[in-house]
Amino acid sequence: MQARWAICALLASLLMAPAHAAETGVTDREILVGQFAAQTGPAAELGKRMQLGMLAHFKAVNAAGGVNGRSIRLISRDDGYEPEKAAAAVKALIEEDKVFALIGSVGTPTTLAAVPAINAAGIPLIGPFTGAQALREPFNRNLFHVRASYFDETESIVQHLSTLGIKKIAVFYQNDSYGKAGLEGVTRALTKRNLKPAATVTVERNTVDVAAALAEILKTSPEAVIQISAYKSCAALIKQARGKGYGGQFFNVSFVGSTALSAELGDTGAGVTISQVVPFPYTPSSAVVREYQQRMTEAGNTDFDFSSMEGFLAAKVFTEGLRRAGKTLTRETLVSGLESMRDVNMGGFSVNYSPKNHEGSRYTDLTIIGRGGRFVR
Repeated sequence: MQARWAICALLASLLMAPAHAAETGVTDREILVGQFAAQTGPAAELGKRMQLGMLAHFKAVNAAGGVNGRSIRLISRDDGYEPEKAAAAVKALIEEDKVFALIGSVGTPTTLAAVPAINAAGIPLIGPFTGAQALREPFNRNLFHVRASYFDETESIVQHLSTLGIKKIAVFYQNDSYGKAGLEGVTRALTKRNLKPAATVTVERNTVDVAAALAEILKTSPEAVIQISAYKSCAALIKQARGKGYGGQFFNVSFVGSTALSAELGDTGAGVTISQVVPFPYTPSSAVVREYQQRMTEAGNTDFDFSSMEGFLAAKVFTEGLRRAGKTLTRETLVSGLESMRDVNMGGFSVNYSPKNHEGSRYTDLTIIGRGGRFVR
């Protein structure tokens, strides 16, 4: 009789215990993660290459049994590199696809447009492909950056020009939050050296109407032009400038999409310099690059580039955060797992987070487009 009463009491307690709903986007076997990025339009190559790098890493992780027994599945939605579409895409990922986390968004205006929905849902975004300060200050607990900022990149470019004795520098920038973030970075770096831009000219996002901008630049005869725009418009300006006999130097920040820019430029690309925020992907000189090349090859992609390298690193950081989060996976445990990554060396690329700092990395490098469109350091 006592045993029967004990069993009944146990059953009653189980029935009365509160049910713990599983975290959105997480099952015993799978983790859903979402990406909003351009898959069509003038910036499409950035979104596509970022996606390839992430998929290459996730494929290898899943083949090895996943993370704590769960495979990772990526859902990507096209935002065309337009803020309104990005806001709609991220809302769909959260409400319709019901993803657990976000990764690898592409662009400053698009990511800024998505922040309200991200904050409302309390969903982490790892590795946005943007270095804008507006996404870093004020601190946002939901955003984890993997790349250096545009301030870091433009400081590196201006420092390099200063060592060459070049002081007359024009700025060509996209007329949106991305371009203005880059312009601010250049202006800060020049002000630090008691200099001002020789000229500042703009181009509208997703257009290549650069004739008027070029005319203004040529009036000032700058020694160098720093470009803060997407690859189509940057290539158009360089081609037209060379066609008019301009012999100055062109510098770009990493968001331009190095491989896409080189392809657009063809023979006119030689000598164009681009700042980078990830290790050089073409030479297996570090463990993380060797791993990247191996995973890309295994996934059937033998064309290496900086954008897919960045996607690979974002996926690698996300996966490490999942491992540290443990078997009981929630958005809170993921955030805690990522914030426990203090100076983690990922094989030649270090990542550093804390509860008060989600900057990730300040790694920068300068590369040059050489003959045949190949990149040299």
